[in-house]
Amino acid sequence: MLKTAVAAAVFVFLAGGDVLAQSKGAQPSATPNWQAPPRYTTLNLRSGFEPDPTVVAVEAGGDGEATGIGPECGGWIDFSKPDVDLNYTAGEYPLYISVVANTDTTLVINDPAGNWICNDDLEGVNPGIVIQNPRSGNYNFWIGTFERGTPQRASLRISEIPPRN
Repeated sequence: MLKTAVAAAVFVFLAGGDVLAQSKGAQPSATPNWQAPPRYTTLNLRSGFEPDPTVVAVEAGGDGEATGIGPECGGWIDFSKPDVDLNYTAGEYPLYISVVANTDTTLVINDPAGNWICNDDLEGVNPGIVIQNPRSGNYNFWIGTFERGTPQRASLRISEIPPRN
């Protein structure tokens, strides 16, 4: 399929980004509350979903420093609850999770296995994470700002189609 061919080509390009995970075994003393209801919405998506990308408007930022949650985590998020939850039924496609904003943002994800995955500045000052073989289950997303301060408008984008450069 077109999605698979394009996804494979773009993943080679995106794999150079800082996409790292940490298992629950090495938790910092304070982690975001992944069990709380999300601030904005819960999405229920099945592989092959439409519209693709699915976009959620959020306000990025918070008063909790994300450094130490996992490798490459940084910026400021709201530890009290995720911004968005995703209940995902996996299929044959990778997931492309990204944030688009007019400010320097960060992205923190807790995946169904309890891994913390973070990114900052994959494309300019916008973060993005590629999950090549996503698991079915619940994903929690926090959208942060690199600098502490007033929350900033941002869009969380969830796609199975690689971004166009």
